[in-house]
Amino acid sequence: MATPRALGHAGAVSVTTEPTSPDDLARALDGTGYLADEGLASAAFLALRMGRPLFCEGEPGTGKTALAQALSESLGLPLVRLQCHEGIDASQALYDWDFPRQLLHLRALEASASASHTELDVDAVESSLYDRRFLLARPVLQALQDAPCVLLVDEVDRADDEFEAFLLEVLAENSVTIPEIGVVKAETPPLVVLTSNRTREVHDALKRRCLYLWLEHPDLARETAILRRRLPDLPEALAEQVAQAVHGLRGLDLLKPPGVAESIDWAQALQLVGARHLDLASATATLGAVLKYREDADRARDKLDALLAS
Repeated sequence: MATPRALGHAGAVSVTTEPTSPDDLARALDGTGYLADEGLASAAFLALRMGRPLFCEGEPGTGKTALAQALSESLGLPLVRLQCHEGIDASQALYDWDFPRQLLHLRALEASASASHTELDVDAVESSLYDRRFLLARPVLQALQDAPCVLLVDEVDRADDEFEAFLLEVLAENSVTIPEIGVVKAETPPLVVLTSNRTREVHDALKRRCLYLWLEHPDLARETAILRRRLPDLPEALAEQVAQAVHGLRGLDLLKPPGVAESIDWAQALQLVGARHLDLASATATLGAVLKYREDADRARDKLDALLAS
């Protein structure tokens, strides 16, 4: 792997392969199988060159998480992922101490002191317990240590206001303070991608720190192209039929409309059962690959004839 070289803009992310334009980045993403439109490629390019986090918002299944993964692969940077959830706090994102190893270390010191009939220096023992070797780096600290890298903060809308405030501080400084060790600061900032399914509104203060990108489901032509790219043996006619049917399903009042990942799963399932065309029998037999709720499947079955005829 080539030695990372810094981009020209101060604070920009250092990468192994430098895209020189949004089109250049789009081609790099295309090489990973991620088809980016002009707006997406421009937003990601600017986040990279300006050293700013990219806040991606949109419905589930529109490719937000996959974008971070594709950026990692196309730029030759490691991916560090922080999966947010209700109740997550700073310690789960930053670091913890390896208590079992600390305890073993303490017992070893006690045994050594007992064998040599010497008295332990309490301050020295305490200091040794908080050595870096006992530090368990969680995703945010790992990203600061491993930068340049891509830090994916997935589903930040599931976290609470306090965690947002913590993220805002870290993203502003690209550093954290560990009381027992000191300040850990990234020499070059990680490329941060935050995603939100908009289950709640994320505070303006965090959004202002970021470049914003709203992701829609792809149009029919792009979704067909994605299916052909991810499944090279998929017949073109079947790819078009699956994309058309999925777009029709998204127009129904479903609990969970299918995303691109479900489109790919459905097309692959149809391939595996030997379908050359999407008809009522093959669609019904493989519907579980694209719809994941019984109510959605029941509603779709009532509409399949119309969807497949369109």
